[in-house]
Amino acid sequence: MAIAVTPADLVADLTARVRAAIGTSDPVPLHAPEFGPRERAMVTDCIDSGWVSSVGSHVDAFEAAVAEACGTEHAVATVNGTSALQIALIVAGVRPGDEVLVPALSFVATANAVCHAGAVPHFLDSSIETLGLCPLALSAHLARVAERTGNGLVNRNTGRRLAAIVPMHVFGHPVDMAALNAVAEDYGLPVVEDAAEALGSLYHDRPCGSLGQIAALSFNGNKILTTGGGGAVITSNGEWARRARHLVTTAKRPHRWAFDHDEVGYNYRLPNLNAALGVAQMEALPDRLARKRRLAGQYTKAFEGCTGATVFGEPAHCRSNHWLNALVLQDGAEVHRDAILDGLNEAGLMVRPVWNLLNRLPMFVDCPAAPLPVASDLERRIVNVPSSANLARP
Repeated sequence: MAIAVTPADLVADLTARVRAAIGTSDPVPLHAPEFGPRERAMVTDCIDSGWVSSVGSHVDAFEAAVAEACGTEHAVATVNGTSALQIALIVAGVRPGDEVLVPALSFVATANAVCHAGAVPHFLDSSIETLGLCPLALSAHLARVAERTGNGLVNRNTGRRLAAIVPMHVFGHPVDMAALNAVAEDYGLPVVEDAAEALGSLYHDRPCGSLGQIAALSFNGNKILTTGGGGAVITSNGEWARRARHLVTTAKRPHRWAFDHDEVGYNYRLPNLNAALGVAQMEALPDRLARKRRLAGQYTKAFEGCTGATVFGEPAHCRSNHWLNALVLQDGAEVHRDAILDGLNEAGLMVRPVWNLLNRLPMFVDCPAAPLPVASDLERRIVNVPSSANLARP
């Protein structure tokens, strides 16, 4: 049954509950980075050594730490998560003119990376249980549009090859990867995880980023850990890792002095200066995850009995990193979403809506899309609330 409440009363109630969860009356950002003496020491060491660009020991150490945390054999550090996803798609076999299956409810970088690889995003619906790509909707849609031909799997409506599936773990909540991988295997499609928001999240005790053939991470300033900007391609496929490393280093063949490049490459290598920051940040990952989990619990407790919104909890068989905590507005409250956003921001609480569905952005309106009933509903209901780890109480 839809609730009957005035916008003012709803804003007041939600504001009070968010304040009770975070325990402060001060203005609060959505998600702030954390730095300490260890980060300062590592960056200073990098500056003192003179190795500040894309070659240096900190890059190697950062990549090793990322691979270990994600349960993969290889990590290739890049300048940002979008570039990492673009390279992962290319390495997985996506070619110009292909279509790549992506969730409509995602940050724009997911679709941008597909376009940077020369392909076309093909938008899919979400799951109410995970917020991410819905395996059942994917299976039903492929049954309608996919055709097996001598040139591979094609979209019978466009004639373009269907080249890959990109699940994105929204706010760090893992997609139902077992069901999704089963669909992918049935159709012979590689799975390229967009794990930009999911460092430290587990699905059936396996880290996100190790659940497909290859994945991309982000270390942007608002992520759970940051290198300022930065990303990584992660995989246990040694040949794919080798090619990714080659592509992000301008496709330059190793030589003491020769400038020998054998294909069009990209200057996407993460600088040693950023990697130094990342090494220190990776050391803090266990503590950061523990505090994020406590904060999620604080929100859950503060919103007990709330008739206007519920806190989205981690999916079954998952351990989310709780990168961003999300409220899901209940029936009757969603019509006041913009008033809620205005009211909480005016109260000093930086909150934001979920992203606009990608298929409705002007550059993507002509791209193929499945029916999107769940994603369209979630778009109207989700509000992210302050989620910095330093808001967790001991």
